[in-house]
Order: sequence, then structure tokens, then C-alpha cells
Amino acid sequence: MPHHLSLYEPNHPLEFVYFPNAGMVSLVIATEDGRTVEVGEVGKEGFAGIPAAVGMKWSQVREVVQIAGNGFKVRVGALQSVLRSTPQFQLILTRYAVVQGMQIAQTAACNRLHNIEQRFARWLLITQDRVDSATFAITHDFLATMLGTDRPTVSLAAGILQKKQVIVHTRGAVQILSRAKLENCACECYGAMQPDRYGEGPLRQDRTFKPRTRRVDR
Repeated sequence: MPHHLSLYEPNHPLEFVYFPNAGMVSLVIATEDGRTVEVGEVGKEGFAGIPAAVGMKWSQVREVVQIAGNGFKVRVGALQSVLRSTPQFQLILTRYAVVQGMQIAQTAACNRLHNIEQRFARWLLITQDRVDSATFAITHDFLATMLGTDRPTVSLAAGILQKKQVIVHTRGAVQILSRAKLENCACECYGAMQPDRYGEGPLRQDRTFKPRTRRVDR
């Protein structure tokens, strides 16, 4: 799953569902004037292509690999066949879909109501949870797109967090120095978006099915 690989585009038929083992996939909404904003993330805790798991053939959300990794992809038909014969697994995927919907709603509120420093801190925490790394290969231009703002605003927020010795940002990379400090800088949305708040743990703890899959490497 290389960086910038597009897994889904709006109004295109869904052919595969992706289960990342490493890396991160962004769920992105694009407006008619070309502006974009990230509304969700998927890592090893979940899967990309939720509409297919509930019988839908299309998605209105663009899903793009933002941090390279690897994983498995399953043909939609194979997944749906497995789900018909394993209702418990269908329940697990449906629960994950509901949790992700709640997280998307929380992200919408966060993007509207909280300042860029809080949103930036929340994004770094969520991303670290998914990739298990304190260092991300990301640019300020990318972050501006994900956070729905401009590059100077992201640079200002990154500078504030660096002065607080929370992160170190260099050209093309961000390193988290203190997760505890970063959590203090984030808004309440980070805590509200944790799966255990909904009584639901990571999908991978219950992932026991083995349909025909194809590995997707870096």
C-alpha cells in the first residue's frame, strides 16, 4: 500500500475491501471547488471500504493511503459471501462501521469548533494510535489538506507545539516527543473518539475469518 495510493474514489464501484496491517488510510471529502478535508482515518484497528460490508456498491468518500504500509485486500463478493455464513463477523464489521460513523461526526464538530493547535494534536494522537510510531513522514501541505486549513496556519500550530517541547517538526516529518503533553494539548474529541467509549475494542481482536485474500505490500 504505497503512499498516495487511491483505494476508492467517489461514485466508483467498490471492488475490494482493505484490511491494513500497517500504515494509515485517510477518508477525505472533496468539494466542487477542489478543497478537501479529512473526515476519518483507518489503520490496523479496522478496514477500508465499509459500504461494501453492509451491501452497498458505491461510496461518496475518497480513501487514500497517507502513510505507506501493507495489508490484505478482499474482493467484495468474497467478503459478502463470508458475511452471509458468519453472522458474528458481520456483527463485528457493522459495529466498526457504527463506531467510525460516530468518529466522523466527532471530527466534523472538532473541525468546526476547536482551534488548529487542538485539532493538530488530536490528529497526531489518532495517527500514532494507528501506526504505532512516534515519527510520521508528512508535510505541512498534507496536514493543511487533512485539517481543512492552509499551510501557514499548520506551520504556526506546529511551531507552538515545538516550543512546548511536544513535537519536533522538520521538512517532511513530525516526531512526537511527549505523548502525555500532546494529550494535554488536544481537545476532548480525542478521548471521545476512542472505541472503548462505545463498548467496542479494535476490530483485529476478533478477526478470525480467512477468505481468499491478496496481500498489498508497501
